[in-house]
Amino acid sequence: MPGIKITSRDTFEDAYRKFKRQSDRNLIVTEARARQYHETATEAKKKEKIATRKKILKKLYMLRRYESRL
Repeated sequence: MPGIKITSRDTFEDAYRKFKRQSDRNLIVTEARARQYHETATEAKKKEKIATRKKILKKLYMLRRYESRL
């Protein structure tokens, strides 16, 4: 958990900025969003399949684009 030390010279905006920077470094918001919804095994497999298909199609597109230049 991020924690900051505030001096008497710090304004609320400065303290908030420090806290936000530290929480971004620790990936707290990203992890909280990832854990917000439960993902079943079938959903994970489906997402993995879609991602694999996208990668293959992208490689195929790039290969065809490269071959057309020759």
